[in-house]
Amino acid sequence: GIGPLREALSQLVAERLVVAISQRGYRVASMSLAELHDLYDARAQLEGLILKLAIERGDDAWEASILATAHTLAKVMEVNTPEELLEVWDTRHQAFHTAIANGCRSPHLLQVRESLFDQVERYRHLWLRETVLSEEALERKRQQHAALVEVILARQAERAAEMMREHLMTPVPIITEVMRRQGLA
Repeated sequence: GIGPLREALSQLVAERLVVAISQRGYRVASMSLAELHDLYDARAQLEGLILKLAIERGDDAWEASILATAHTLAKVMEVNTPEELLEVWDTRHQAFHTAIANGCRSPHLLQVRESLFDQVERYRHLWLRETVLSEEALERKRQQHAALVEVILARQAERAAEMMREHLMTPVPIITEVMRRQGLA
């Protein structure tokens, strides 16, 4: 029936991914530079807060999960095709950041984090294709991740939060350029 479809569309509207048009149905929400900047800033600020809490609350198992996910992320070049690289890197990158965030031990903050991640996803895909397929860009990311892990394990909360915010904002200029190139901005 149509019930599940309506429910799915209502959920997408609530998540601001789809816009309801009165008496005419639905359309995918437009992308804009203002939304790009707002979403990324909100996400970076939230991740900084979550990281500070994680450093306060995280235990040895939390540290071990960060080290394990950082290790598998660093080994991503062992895949064969560009498409596989994109998929594997993205999955491992998300796992790395989730391992860090999980240390905050706040289901509500983690839920808000996930919601922001879902909203930023369509912008992130523009960045992924530009970045992950570049060995130079991947190496920069590897260095950022290694430095972040070092500061997290040293329990330097303020510095780690600042680094996380900077790290999460690095895609914005790249996405802005891609949006302009593709006529999306």
